[in-house]
Amino acid sequence: MGILVQKYGGTSLSTSEARRLVIGHIKRELDNQFQLVVVVSAMGRKGEPYATDTLLDWAASNGDSLPERERDLLMCCGEIISAATLCGLLEKEGIPATVLTGAQAGFVTDNQFGNARILDIKPERILEELGRDRVVIVTGFQGQTENGDFTTLGRGGSDTSATALGAALHAEMVDIYTDVNGILTADPRIVEDAKPLTYVSYTEICNMAHHGAKVIHPRAVEIAMQANVPVRVRSTFSDNEGTLVTHPEGFKDVQSGVVDRYVTGIAYVGHVTQITVDSEQANNQLQLKVFKAMAANGISVDFINVTPTGAVYTVSDREGAKAVKVLQEMDLEPRIVAGCAKVSVIGGGINGVPGIMATIVEALAEADIQILQSADSNTTIWVLVQKDDMVQALRALHTKFELHR
Repeated sequence: MGILVQKYGGTSLSTSEARRLVIGHIKRELDNQFQLVVVVSAMGRKGEPYATDTLLDWAASNGDSLPERERDLLMCCGEIISAATLCGLLEKEGIPATVLTGAQAGFVTDNQFGNARILDIKPERILEELGRDRVVIVTGFQGQTENGDFTTLGRGGSDTSATALGAALHAEMVDIYTDVNGILTADPRIVEDAKPLTYVSYTEICNMAHHGAKVIHPRAVEIAMQANVPVRVRSTFSDNEGTLVTHPEGFKDVQSGVVDRYVTGIAYVGHVTQITVDSEQANNQLQLKVFKAMAANGISVDFINVTPTGAVYTVSDREGAKAVKVLQEMDLEPRIVAGCAKVSVIGGGINGVPGIMATIVEALAEADIQILQSADSNTTIWVLVQKDDMVQALRALHTKFELHR
């Protein structure tokens, strides 16, 4: 019997109807002769009783002075409630189940509370419970330091828990269940004809996640890629197979023939401020001073273009004013364009193909959209546009690359 890891997000557990569907997915895979490890998130989203953000709001309204260690202890409660709830429902159906916290499941982390890194996974307890023919329910998002303190893994931590367990257990597959039917070519709230993807490479989905797509956390994908564990992104509310995430050579298991596509999807990050700093002559010290100053003030920079006379880069809108103040205190006069959006064209077939950038420029020119800045990598081309142009840019690029087909 192979091991299958399933992960269920907050919306998959937030209502009795959703939980009924979760039970159905578990039963189906047991019938398929899998041993099951089920990773759960806290139920619901902000405002709902057991959601992580609700717990944080509770702490804020009661002194707002919890130390980081104790804050992690509080944040672990939501997943424990989810796990115990699911265990009760499975036992009622006659399915033996066991709940393990992240610590009991073998997650050993550093002591960076709130965003801990996994140092090791010791899955012996999980294997023991699987050997007793039980469904093992693991609280996602959490681990334990070597001193025994509870830790949490940061945003997207339950995805990370699932793929890390998939790697440690040599699972045949990790299924990430969400409220959307797999990974789409673009955000369907903006691009109405966005198309579900049957398959996508680890590298492509990492880039999509890093650049705005929120279906799965990039840290989780990177773990799966290193361990060569296939991941499926599926909907709790459908029996559809969803999107398979694997190495390109694994696509042959999805459909026959040659995979021949340049662009896989379009993603975006809004609320970006562009900053330009330059001098009249070449000055390497200027760039050094600027980026050291940003780092010293805890300002994250992105979309960096360095020229002999200066630099162009972006920061989030919320850090824009702070960045400008830092630069002005250095007697610099930065040029600022606030309210921008970073639009990404992503595809494993981009590298070495002539004409991709020309197609991007053509699509945006036809829509009368100005490109403020651009950059590229092997699998991604980024363009910076005004935030007001973002929606039109996404739709124009999606259509130009025929991703709706």
